[in-house]
Amino acid sequence: MVQLNCLPPSVEPRVSEHMPQIIDMIKQILDNGCAYQIDGDVYFSVDKFPDYGRLSGRSPEDNRAGERVAVDPRKKNPADFALWKSAKKGEPSWESPWGPGRPGWHIECSAMSAVYLGHSFDIHGGGMDLIFPHHENEIAQSCAACNRSDVGYWVHNGFVTVDMEKMSKSLGNFFTIRQVIELYHPLALRLFLIGTHYRSPINYSDVLLESASERIFYIYQTLDDCERVLSQSISPVIGDPIPLDILNSISKLENKFQVFMSDDLHTPVVLAAMSDPLKTINDLLHTRKGKKQAHRMDSLAALEKTVRNVLIVLGLLPTSYSKVLHQLREKALKRAKLTEDQVLQRIEERNSARKAKEYEKSDVIRRDLASVGIALMDSPDGTTWRPAIPLSMQEHQFAVS
Repeated sequence: MVQLNCLPPSVEPRVSEHMPQIIDMIKQILDNGCAYQIDGDVYFSVDKFPDYGRLSGRSPEDNRAGERVAVDPRKKNPADFALWKSAKKGEPSWESPWGPGRPGWHIECSAMSAVYLGHSFDIHGGGMDLIFPHHENEIAQSCAACNRSDVGYWVHNGFVTVDMEKMSKSLGNFFTIRQVIELYHPLALRLFLIGTHYRSPINYSDVLLESASERIFYIYQTLDDCERVLSQSISPVIGDPIPLDILNSISKLENKFQVFMSDDLHTPVVLAAMSDPLKTINDLLHTRKGKKQAHRMDSLAALEKTVRNVLIVLGLLPTSYSKVLHQLREKALKRAKLTEDQVLQRIEERNSARKAKEYEKSDVIRRDLASVGIALMDSPDGTTWRPAIPLSMQEHQFAVS
């Protein structure tokens, strides 16, 4: 989570440390007439909560009993769910007014959120698969315990598929974040993840991770070049009037950021909106026309600041552009199964071939490196390389599309 630039939780409570609060909440639900006891078990009575189903939109007839366990014939309604389960041999248990046992599946969330966030709070997260029954039951028991209970926004994320198939251990396409970041930079993975709206399903594939890696490299290379030019500038940034087209580019990004992040966190639109300012920065840095533009340094400084502010909120701003660019290159070399020295040797061989006018050999070297994700870039200062989507993946993607 640290490597993915995720902020740490303020508190990470354990159920086993909150048994008194869980038991107190169950007592309150019983006192309010919304639960009943059977042989050491306590069940929530959905018939006592008329709003049951308001989150999922399910009617009482839709609710399948025993979503995770077999139906208990002792229930008053098959949809009633456990608040407390009596102890079973070999399972952990705690003392309670109903005898030794353990909490049901849902009550811990209501009790611990009430302890740390209060009965009313802003945002509740979880996967799409938790809408019913887990979050539906959580609403019911929280409101039955305290009629002031309320959540402002329910934020449910979509599922991950792998090459258009659902990720699962049974299909053998299951892997962890740790495995992914062995080959791809964590910030490339973060960019990939927020490149799809959080409520939508996201399809994981190597070519999409390669694309995210290439894109994040481009973003950081642009900003690193910009930072270097600004730091080396003889003429200081003095806040002169910025040309109208630059102001429009900045304003467009800022407006899209405000509008689409405020509309259920539409991160893909914001990422796409960075394209024009980044292109403008590159034009000012590298094109003949851009280098001659009036108020060039002021324009670069304003554009870089705007893009940086967006990256901060998206959790994509590294401590050092150059450090991450180096790490992205290292990951690309690892995927290509090459060392830096081997790539530089191939560049030298290509330079020699070009001097000898052996252009076919030169093209073969370029293509061989491109096939494993190493793109060569020629300039008056010489040839350098950058990570890119492997040519073989690009060709396969084109063939599929």
